[in-house]
Amino acid sequence: MERVRDVSELPKAHLHLHFTGSMRPTTLLELADKYGVRLPEALTDALTSGEPPKLRATDERGWFRFQRLYDAARSCLREPEDIQRLVREAAEEDLKDGSGWLEIQVDPTSYAPRLGGLIPALEIILDAVDTAVRETGLGMRVLVAANRMKHPLEARTLARLAVRYADRGVVGFGLSNDERRGMARDFDRAFHIAREGGLLSAPHGGELTGPASVRDCLDDLNASRVGHGVRAAEDPRLLERLVDRGVTCEVCPASNVALGVYEKPEDVPLRTLFEAGVALALGADDPLLFGSRLAAQYEIARVHHDFSDAELAELARQSVRGSAAPEGVKAKLLAGVDDWLSGPGA
Repeated sequence: MERVRDVSELPKAHLHLHFTGSMRPTTLLELADKYGVRLPEALTDALTSGEPPKLRATDERGWFRFQRLYDAARSCLREPEDIQRLVREAAEEDLKDGSGWLEIQVDPTSYAPRLGGLIPALEIILDAVDTAVRETGLGMRVLVAANRMKHPLEARTLARLAVRYADRGVVGFGLSNDERRGMARDFDRAFHIAREGGLLSAPHGGELTGPASVRDCLDDLNASRVGHGVRAAEDPRLLERLVDRGVTCEVCPASNVALGVYEKPEDVPLRTLFEAGVALALGADDPLLFGSRLAAQYEIARVHHDFSDAELAELARQSVRGSAAPEGVKAKLLAGVDDWLSGPGA
């Protein structure tokens, strides 16, 4: 019988974690009390019970409900010390799960009104990341994301800002929110600005809509990573393109089930993607709302998709290779993966 190793000790990189969604439930409850924010009942029930709220975002009404809960949580981040706390705790949680590198995704325009403007908001976030790196030892950087629901001109502004802060810890540029709204090609200029500035292109696609969304990320935004990308499994020729171009898909199994993209964990096509040779980086997406963090995604692969320890180790390697970590950090993490695999199991 194969030895079973602790996935929380498996060195890995975390490439798909949203800013507010990384918050600890206890932290949100404390901040809501601090600022007198009345959270939606569905959210407080979930936070106190430990069970994620019942969400189904496969229709626009369901997505709106998800966004309402997310926005309520974000409204509790009002001061620089709140940002510092969130980032430090996100780093601590990742370290517990075996992460050696975290790229946290944020749209600074969402925090700008309470933090003194767009530039101050991003600087506060980057300062918080610098502090967390010093205090925890976790390698950590920022991916600035535009919002599909907003005008593409705003995305261009964000892309220029992201490039401006590339030497302060911004490593990539993304595109989030409901992929049924806002065509990828509308944001091509913003992504061109980001790529020209040395940032990796990591838009969301292939979650709420099908393979065409992933193709748009490749064709219109020249993606080097795709946030989610899981629906590419429905198109064998698209899988070949992803492999040929070396694109990493940031797959978030628990999130896919929580949002109704798939009914059950075993329905997420991890095997199809993995066996096609697509590089994968498992991510927690929004653990505040979906109830599970990074190591739990590897447990899903093990329990529901029969991934062996050797295959889990390869998933971890793919996450590291797909990251923006310096080569020295990658080498250390990859060596750690080998050590984990050669070590004793339970």
